[in-house]
Amino acid sequence: MRGRVLVAGFATRHVAQSARRAGYTVYAVDHFCDQDLGWYAEDCLSFDELAELPEKIAELAARHPVDALVVASGAEAVGTTIPLCGTPPAKVERFLDKLEIQRFFEGLEVPVPPLAGGEDFPVMVKPRRGAGGWRNAVARTAEELRRWEEAWPDVPYVAQHLVDGVPSSVSCVADGRRARAIAVNRQILRGEGESAHGFAGSVTPFSHPLAGEMVACAERIAAASGCVGSVGIDFMAGERPWAIEINPRFQATLDTVEMAIGESVFAMHMNACRGVIPAARPAARQVAVRRILFSERDMRLDADLSALAPRIADIPWPGTEFEEGHAIVSVFGCGKTEAAAYADLERNTGAVRRLIGE
Repeated sequence: MRGRVLVAGFATRHVAQSARRAGYTVYAVDHFCDQDLGWYAEDCLSFDELAELPEKIAELAARHPVDALVVASGAEAVGTTIPLCGTPPAKVERFLDKLEIQRFFEGLEVPVPPLAGGEDFPVMVKPRRGAGGWRNAVARTAEELRRWEEAWPDVPYVAQHLVDGVPSSVSCVADGRRARAIAVNRQILRGEGESAHGFAGSVTPFSHPLAGEMVACAERIAAASGCVGSVGIDFMAGERPWAIEINPRFQATLDTVEMAIGESVFAMHMNACRGVIPAARPAARQVAVRRILFSERDMRLDADLSALAPRIADIPWPGTEFEEGHAIVSVFGCGKTEAAAYADLERNTGAVRRLIGE
Protein backbone atom coordinates (compact mmCIF):
# COMPACT_ATOMS: atom_id res chain seq x y z
CA MET A 1 0.00 0.00 0.00
CA ARG A 2 1.15 3.56 -0.70
CA GLY A 3 0.26 5.01 2.68
CA ARG A 4 -2.59 5.70 5.11
CA VAL A 5 -4.91 8.63 4.46
CA LEU A 6 -7.81 10.06 6.43
CA VAL A 7 -10.48 11.54 4.15
CA ALA A 8 -12.88 14.00 5.80
CA GLY A 9 -15.90 15.94 4.56
CA PHE A 10 -19.65 15.96 4.18
CA ALA A 11 -19.59 13.21 1.53
CA THR A 12 -16.36 11.29 0.97
CA ARG A 13 -17.22 8.00 -0.75
CA HIS A 14 -15.96 9.16 -4.16
CA VAL A 15 -12.62 10.31 -2.70
CA ALA A 16 -12.21 7.18 -0.55
CA GLN A 17 -12.94 4.96 -3.56
CA SER A 18 -10.39 6.79 -5.70
CA ALA A 19 -7.79 6.61 -2.93
CA ARG A 20 -8.34 2.89 -2.43
CA ARG A 21 -8.00 2.27 -6.16
CA ALA A 22 -4.72 4.21 -6.07
CA GLY A 23 -3.38 1.82 -3.43
CA TYR A 24 -3.91 3.77 -0.22
CA THR A 25 -5.30 2.54 3.09
CA VAL A 26 -8.27 4.80 3.78
CA TYR A 27 -10.10 6.03 6.87
CA ALA A 28 -13.07 8.38 6.60
CA VAL A 29 -15.08 10.95 8.54
CA ASP A 30 -18.36 11.35 6.65
CA HIS A 31 -21.90 12.57 7.29
CA PHE A 32 -23.57 9.56 5.66
CA CYS A 33 -21.25 6.54 6.06
CA ASP A 34 -23.14 4.77 3.28
CA GLN A 35 -22.71 1.05 2.65
CA ASP A 36 -20.14 1.42 -0.10
CA LEU A 37 -17.95 3.83 1.85
CA GLY A 38 -17.28 0.81 4.07
CA TRP A 39 -16.00 -1.08 1.03
CA TYR A 40 -13.14 1.40 0.59
CA ALA A 41 -12.48 2.72 4.11
CA GLU A 42 -11.05 0.55 6.86
CA ASP A 43 -12.96 2.56 9.45
CA CYS A 44 -15.53 5.37 9.28
CA LEU A 45 -16.94 7.88 11.76
CA SER A 46 -20.16 9.78 11.05
CA PHE A 47 -21.11 13.28 12.17
CA ASP A 48 -24.25 15.41 12.15
CA GLU A 49 -22.95 19.01 12.09
CA LEU A 50 -19.82 20.29 10.35
CA ALA A 51 -18.67 21.81 13.66
CA GLU A 52 -18.04 18.24 14.87
CA LEU A 53 -15.45 17.56 12.18
CA PRO A 54 -12.25 18.51 14.06
CA GLU A 55 -13.21 16.33 17.02
CA LYS A 56 -14.16 13.39 14.80
CA ILE A 57 -10.94 13.69 12.79
CA ALA A 58 -8.91 13.68 16.00
CA GLU A 59 -10.85 10.67 17.31
CA LEU A 60 -10.29 8.61 14.17
CA ALA A 61 -6.63 9.60 13.96
CA ALA A 62 -6.18 8.46 17.57
CA ARG A 63 -7.56 5.05 16.62
CA HIS A 64 -5.48 4.68 13.47
CA PRO A 65 -2.14 6.37 12.82
CA VAL A 66 -2.38 8.09 9.43
CA ASP A 67 0.15 9.73 7.15
CA ALA A 68 -2.02 12.46 5.67
CA LEU A 69 -5.38 14.24 5.77
CA VAL A 70 -7.30 14.81 2.54
CA VAL A 71 -10.42 16.98 2.68
CA ALA A 72 -13.69 17.03 0.74
CA SER A 73 -16.55 19.53 0.78
CA GLY A 74 -17.22 21.00 4.21
CA ALA A 75 -13.77 20.25 5.62
CA GLU A 76 -11.66 22.59 3.48
CA ALA A 77 -10.83 24.98 6.34
CA VAL A 78 -10.41 22.42 9.14
CA GLY A 79 -7.21 22.93 11.10
CA THR A 80 -5.42 19.81 12.32
CA THR A 81 -2.00 18.57 13.32
CA ILE A 82 -2.22 15.79 10.70
CA PRO A 83 -0.14 16.64 7.61
CA LEU A 84 -2.52 18.00 4.98
CA CYS A 85 -2.31 16.97 1.33
CA GLY A 86 -4.17 19.78 -0.36
CA THR A 87 -4.65 23.53 -0.16
CA PRO A 88 -3.78 24.97 3.28
CA PRO A 89 -6.74 26.43 5.25
CA ALA A 90 -5.21 29.93 5.27
CA LYS A 91 -5.21 29.97 1.47
CA VAL A 92 -8.44 28.05 0.92
CA GLU A 93 -10.56 30.41 3.03
CA ARG A 94 -10.70 33.02 0.25
CA PHE A 95 -12.24 30.54 -2.14
CA LEU A 96 -15.00 29.52 0.25
CA ASP A 97 -16.51 33.02 -0.09
CA LYS A 98 -18.24 33.69 -3.41
CA LEU A 99 -17.73 37.44 -3.10
CA GLU A 100 -13.99 36.89 -2.74
CA ILE A 101 -14.10 34.53 -5.74
CA GLN A 102 -15.82 37.30 -7.71
CA ARG A 103 -13.06 39.76 -6.82
CA PHE A 104 -10.38 37.19 -7.64
CA PHE A 105 -11.84 36.57 -11.11
CA GLU A 106 -12.18 40.32 -11.73
CA GLY A 107 -8.54 40.79 -10.73
CA LEU A 108 -7.51 38.16 -13.28
CA GLU A 109 -9.72 39.82 -15.88
CA VAL A 110 -11.43 36.56 -16.77
CA PRO A 111 -15.08 36.78 -17.91
CA VAL A 112 -17.33 36.61 -14.83
CA PRO A 113 -21.01 37.60 -14.51
CA PRO A 114 -20.95 41.13 -13.03
CA LEU A 115 -22.40 41.83 -9.62
CA ALA A 116 -25.89 43.30 -9.91
CA GLY A 117 -27.02 46.62 -8.49
CA GLY A 118 -30.21 47.06 -6.49
CA GLU A 119 -32.36 47.68 -9.57
CA ASP A 120 -30.82 45.06 -11.87
CA PHE A 121 -33.01 42.07 -12.72
CA PRO A 122 -33.01 39.19 -13.41
CA VAL A 123 -30.20 38.10 -11.09
CA MET A 124 -28.68 34.88 -9.85
CA VAL A 125 -28.75 34.88 -6.05
CA LYS A 126 -26.18 32.70 -4.27
CA PRO A 127 -25.18 32.33 -0.62
CA ARG A 128 -21.64 33.61 -0.12
CA ARG A 129 -20.68 30.30 1.47
CA GLY A 130 -21.76 26.75 0.74
CA ALA A 131 -21.49 24.12 -1.97
CA GLY A 132 -23.82 22.18 -4.24
CA GLY A 133 -25.90 25.14 -5.44
CA TRP A 134 -29.07 24.00 -3.67
CA ARG A 135 -29.96 27.48 -2.37
CA ASN A 136 -29.07 29.29 -5.59
CA ALA A 137 -32.09 30.93 -7.23
CA VAL A 138 -33.01 33.25 -10.07
CA ALA A 139 -34.79 36.42 -8.89
CA ARG A 140 -36.56 38.18 -11.76
CA THR A 141 -38.08 40.96 -9.67
CA ALA A 142 -37.40 42.80 -6.42
CA GLU A 143 -40.30 40.86 -4.90
CA GLU A 144 -38.69 37.52 -5.76
CA LEU A 145 -35.42 38.69 -4.22
CA ARG A 146 -37.29 39.77 -1.08
CA ARG A 147 -38.87 36.32 -0.82
CA TRP A 148 -35.43 34.67 -1.06
CA GLU A 149 -34.18 36.97 1.69
CA GLU A 150 -37.15 36.02 3.86
CA ALA A 151 -36.54 32.31 3.26
CA TRP A 152 -32.85 32.67 4.27
CA PRO A 153 -32.85 35.70 6.61
CA ASP A 154 -29.40 35.16 8.11
CA VAL A 155 -27.57 34.13 4.92
CA PRO A 156 -25.19 36.67 3.32
CA TYR A 157 -25.42 36.44 -0.46
CA VAL A 158 -24.18 37.75 -3.79
CA ALA A 159 -26.40 38.68 -6.72
CA GLN A 160 -24.93 38.45 -10.22
CA HIS A 161 -26.32 39.42 -13.59
CA LEU A 162 -27.98 36.34 -15.09
CA VAL A 163 -26.01 34.85 -17.98
CA ASP A 164 -27.15 32.16 -20.41
CA GLY A 165 -25.18 29.01 -21.01
CA VAL A 166 -24.63 25.37 -20.15
CA PRO A 167 -23.47 24.64 -16.58
CA SER A 168 -20.05 23.04 -16.88
CA SER A 169 -16.72 22.65 -15.15
CA VAL A 170 -13.06 21.90 -15.73
CA SER A 171 -11.29 19.50 -13.37
CA CYS A 172 -7.66 20.45 -12.73
CA VAL A 173 -4.73 19.46 -10.58
CA ALA A 174 -2.32 22.15 -9.39
CA ASP A 175 0.93 22.35 -7.45
CA GLY A 176 0.47 25.90 -6.13
CA ARG A 177 2.14 27.52 -9.15
CA ARG A 178 1.13 25.47 -12.19
CA ALA A 179 -2.08 23.70 -13.15
CA ARG A 180 -3.19 21.07 -15.65
CA ALA A 181 -6.76 20.45 -16.77
CA ILE A 182 -7.65 16.76 -16.71
CA ALA A 183 -11.30 16.82 -17.88
CA VAL A 184 -14.13 19.06 -19.07
CA ASN A 185 -17.54 18.18 -17.62
CA ARG A 186 -21.15 19.14 -18.18
CA GLN A 187 -23.05 19.55 -14.95
CA ILE A 188 -26.57 18.19 -14.54
CA LEU A 189 -28.75 20.41 -12.34
CA ARG A 190 -32.02 19.42 -10.68
CA GLY A 191 -33.93 21.85 -12.86
CA GLU A 192 -37.10 22.26 -10.83
CA GLY A 193 -38.38 23.11 -7.36
CA GLU A 194 -36.65 25.11 -4.66
CA SER A 195 -33.32 23.42 -5.44
CA ALA A 196 -33.53 23.85 -9.21
CA HIS A 197 -29.88 24.93 -9.44
CA GLY A 198 -28.59 22.18 -7.15
CA PHE A 199 -26.04 19.70 -8.46
CA ALA A 200 -27.61 16.46 -9.67
CA GLY A 201 -24.89 14.80 -11.73
CA SER A 202 -22.31 15.19 -14.49
CA VAL A 203 -21.26 14.08 -17.95
CA THR A 204 -17.58 13.60 -18.86
CA PRO A 205 -16.23 14.56 -21.33
CA PHE A 206 -18.25 17.63 -22.31
CA SER A 207 -17.78 18.27 -26.02
CA HIS A 208 -18.49 21.97 -26.60
CA PRO A 209 -17.08 24.59 -28.99
CA LEU A 210 -15.80 26.54 -25.98
CA ALA A 211 -14.11 23.55 -24.31
CA GLY A 212 -10.64 24.67 -25.37
CA GLU A 213 -11.21 28.19 -24.04
CA MET A 214 -12.54 26.80 -20.77
CA VAL A 215 -9.46 24.59 -20.38
CA ALA A 216 -7.09 27.50 -20.95
CA CYS A 217 -9.03 29.77 -18.60
CA ALA A 218 -9.32 27.09 -15.90
CA GLU A 219 -5.59 26.34 -15.97
CA ARG A 220 -4.84 30.05 -15.63
CA ILE A 221 -7.29 30.44 -12.73
CA ALA A 222 -6.12 27.33 -10.89
CA ALA A 223 -2.45 28.28 -11.26
CA ALA A 224 -3.06 31.84 -10.05
CA SER A 225 -5.13 30.64 -7.08
CA GLY A 226 -2.17 29.01 -5.35
CA CYS A 227 -4.33 25.97 -4.64
CA VAL A 228 -2.72 22.54 -4.38
CA GLY A 229 -4.08 19.19 -5.55
CA SER A 230 -7.53 18.72 -7.05
CA VAL A 231 -9.18 22.02 -8.05
CA GLY A 232 -12.38 22.53 -10.04
CA ILE A 233 -13.46 25.63 -11.94
CA ASP A 234 -17.18 26.03 -12.69
CA PHE A 235 -18.31 27.78 -15.87
CA MET A 236 -21.39 28.77 -17.79
CA ALA A 237 -20.62 27.95 -21.43
CA GLY A 238 -22.60 30.65 -23.24
CA GLU A 239 -21.54 33.36 -25.65
CA ARG A 240 -18.22 33.06 -23.83
CA PRO A 241 -16.99 30.83 -21.00
CA TRP A 242 -18.20 32.69 -17.90
CA ALA A 243 -16.17 31.73 -14.82
CA ILE A 244 -18.53 31.02 -11.91
CA GLU A 245 -16.70 29.44 -8.96
CA ILE A 246 -13.53 27.76 -7.73
CA ASN A 247 -13.78 24.50 -5.81
CA PRO A 248 -10.45 24.12 -3.94
CA ARG A 249 -10.95 20.41 -3.21
CA PHE A 250 -12.17 17.21 -4.84
CA GLN A 251 -15.34 17.80 -6.84
CA ALA A 252 -18.55 15.84 -7.21
CA THR A 253 -17.57 15.15 -10.85
CA LEU A 254 -14.76 12.83 -9.67
CA ASP A 255 -16.64 9.64 -10.55
CA THR A 256 -17.36 10.52 -14.16
CA VAL A 257 -13.87 11.95 -14.69
CA GLU A 258 -12.25 8.69 -13.58
CA MET A 259 -14.70 6.55 -15.56
CA ALA A 260 -14.02 8.63 -18.68
CA ILE A 261 -10.22 8.87 -18.56
CA GLY A 262 -9.48 5.56 -16.82
CA GLU A 263 -6.94 7.14 -14.48
CA SER A 264 -6.84 7.86 -10.76
CA VAL A 265 -7.58 11.48 -9.87
CA PHE A 266 -6.50 10.78 -6.29
CA ALA A 267 -3.07 9.67 -7.52
CA MET A 268 -2.84 12.88 -9.55
CA HIS A 269 -3.86 14.88 -6.47
CA MET A 270 -1.16 13.31 -4.32
CA ASN A 271 1.45 13.77 -7.07
CA ALA A 272 0.48 17.45 -7.40
CA CYS A 273 0.96 17.87 -3.65
CA ARG A 274 4.54 16.67 -4.28
CA GLY A 275 5.00 19.14 -7.14
CA VAL A 276 4.27 16.79 -10.05
CA ILE A 277 1.41 17.50 -12.48
CA PRO A 278 0.49 15.67 -15.72
CA ALA A 279 2.39 16.74 -18.83
CA ALA A 280 -0.84 16.80 -20.84
CA ARG A 281 -4.59 16.42 -20.37
CA PRO A 282 -5.55 12.70 -20.37
CA ALA A 283 -7.60 11.56 -23.35
CA ALA A 284 -11.15 10.38 -22.65
CA ARG A 285 -11.65 6.67 -23.38
CA GLN A 286 -15.45 6.72 -23.09
CA VAL A 287 -18.35 8.93 -22.02
CA ALA A 288 -19.52 8.61 -18.43
CA VAL A 289 -22.65 10.06 -16.85
CA ARG A 290 -23.78 10.18 -13.23
CA ARG A 291 -27.23 11.16 -12.06
CA ILE A 292 -28.34 11.50 -8.45
CA LEU A 293 -31.81 10.12 -7.72
CA PHE A 294 -33.83 12.18 -5.26
CA SER A 295 -36.77 11.05 -3.17
CA GLU A 296 -40.11 12.11 -4.63
CA ARG A 297 -41.83 11.77 -1.24
CA ASP A 298 -41.04 11.08 2.41
CA MET A 299 -40.09 7.42 2.40
CA ARG A 300 -38.27 4.55 4.07
CA LEU A 301 -35.98 2.48 1.87
CA ASP A 302 -36.16 -1.16 2.90
CA ALA A 303 -34.49 -2.61 -0.20
CA ASP A 304 -30.79 -3.42 -0.29
CA LEU A 305 -29.42 -1.77 -3.45
CA SER A 306 -25.85 -3.03 -3.04
CA ALA A 307 -26.24 -5.82 -5.63
CA LEU A 308 -26.52 -3.11 -8.32
CA ALA A 309 -22.95 -1.88 -7.74
CA PRO A 310 -20.85 -0.76 -9.63
CA ARG A 311 -23.71 0.68 -11.68
CA ILE A 312 -24.65 2.73 -8.61
CA ALA A 313 -22.84 4.36 -5.68
CA ASP A 314 -23.55 6.20 -2.42
CA ILE A 315 -25.64 3.20 -1.45
CA PRO A 316 -27.88 3.74 1.61
CA TRP A 317 -28.36 1.12 4.29
CA PRO A 318 -31.70 -0.73 4.23
CA GLY A 319 -34.09 0.99 6.60
CA THR A 320 -32.82 4.50 5.84
CA GLU A 321 -35.52 7.16 5.90
CA PHE A 322 -35.58 9.97 3.37
CA GLU A 323 -37.44 13.25 3.32
CA GLU A 324 -38.91 14.43 0.03
CA GLY A 325 -36.20 15.91 -2.18
CA HIS A 326 -33.25 14.27 -0.43
CA ALA A 327 -30.64 12.32 -2.38
CA ILE A 328 -31.10 8.53 -2.36
CA VAL A 329 -28.38 7.09 -4.59
CA SER A 330 -26.07 7.87 -7.53
CA VAL A 331 -26.60 5.99 -10.80
CA PHE A 332 -24.01 5.69 -13.60
CA GLY A 333 -24.00 5.08 -17.32
CA CYS A 334 -21.07 4.56 -19.69
CA GLY A 335 -20.68 4.20 -23.43
CA LYS A 336 -18.58 5.07 -26.46
CA THR A 337 -20.95 7.98 -27.18
CA GLU A 338 -23.04 10.26 -25.02
CA ALA A 339 -26.20 8.65 -26.39
CA ALA A 340 -24.92 5.19 -25.44
CA ALA A 341 -23.95 6.41 -21.97
CA TYR A 342 -27.42 7.86 -21.40
CA ALA A 343 -29.06 4.65 -22.62
CA ASP A 344 -26.97 2.70 -20.10
CA LEU A 345 -27.93 5.23 -17.40
CA GLU A 346 -31.63 4.73 -18.13
CA ARG A 347 -31.30 0.94 -17.90
CA ASN A 348 -29.52 1.22 -14.58
CA THR A 349 -32.00 3.79 -13.28
CA GLY A 350 -34.84 1.44 -14.16
CA ALA A 351 -33.21 -1.34 -12.14
CA VAL A 352 -32.93 0.97 -9.13
CA ARG A 353 -36.53 2.13 -9.39
CA ARG A 354 -37.77 -1.46 -9.57
CA LEU A 355 -35.96 -2.30 -6.34
CA ILE A 356 -37.15 0.86 -4.63
CA GLY A 357 -40.70 0.18 -5.78
CA GLU A 358 -41.25 3.39 -7.74
